[in-house]
Amino acid sequence: MLLIPSIDIKDGKCVRLRQGRMDEVTVFDDDPRDAARRWVDAGARRLHLVDLDGAVEGAPRNGEIIRALVSEFPDIDVQVGGGIRDDDTIEGYLATGARYVILGTRAVTTPGFVADACVEFPGHIIVGLDARDGRLAVDGWSKLTRFQVDDFARRVEDCGVEAIIHTDIGRDGMLEGVNVEATERLARDVNVPVFASGGVRDLDDIRAICAAADAGIAGAIVGRALYEGTLDFAAAAELANELGGESWGL
Repeated sequence: MLLIPSIDIKDGKCVRLRQGRMDEVTVFDDDPRDAARRWVDAGARRLHLVDLDGAVEGAPRNGEIIRALVSEFPDIDVQVGGGIRDDDTIEGYLATGARYVILGTRAVTTPGFVADACVEFPGHIIVGLDARDGRLAVDGWSKLTRFQVDDFARRVEDCGVEAIIHTDIGRDGMLEGVNVEATERLARDVNVPVFASGGVRDLDDIRAICAAADAGIAGAIVGRALYEGTLDFAAAAELANELGGESWGL
C-alpha cells in the first residue's frame, strides 16, 4: 500500500485547494521544494506533483519548478500531472527523470491520445479520473462531462495505462474522509492499480483504504491532511505497510 504526498503548485507555490476551486487557495510553502524535502525526509517513496495553473490553462505553467524538483530527488519516483496534453510535454517530463505522467483532461476529450501515449511511452502513463457524483470533470475540474467514471476507466485500461487515480472532487481538500466505497467499486471493475484521492483526513482513512486493498486499491494520494497536521506521514506510511497487503510493485 503506497501513500503518496501531493505537492500542488500554483503561481510557483505549494498550495491546497478546496474541491478544486482556484479561488479557494491556501499557501503552505512559498517554495514547493521545502514541502518535497519534508515528505522525503519522512519516508515518502513517491511524490505527486500537480501544475494547477497548467491544468486550467491547458499547458505547463510551473514546468521549471517541477523539473527542478524531479532533478533534486533522483532516487524518488515522481508522477507529474496538470496541463499535459501533447507528446512533447510527456517526453520533456520523462527526460527530466519523472517516472510517470498523469493524463487528465485530454484523456477524456481525446481518448485516442491515451492509447497513442501508452504505445509511445510504455510503462509511464497514468490516467487521472476526477469525478463529481460519478461523472468525469475536465479543465482543472471546472467542467463536468457526460462520461461515467467506471465506463471510462475500462476504456483507458484497454489502452494499457499503468494505473488510475480516482479523485472525488467533492471531498478533495475538505478533510471529510476519503470515498473508499466509490474507489473500491472502480478498482473491482478494472485490472490495473487504482489510487484513492480526495478527502484523506487521518489514520482511520488509511485503515479504511488498507481494508479495501484486496479490491485493487494500490494506495492513496494525501494532501491537505499532511499540511494541516491531521495526519502524520511517517505514522501513516508505517500503518499502510503493516495493513496494506501485497504491493503492486509500482
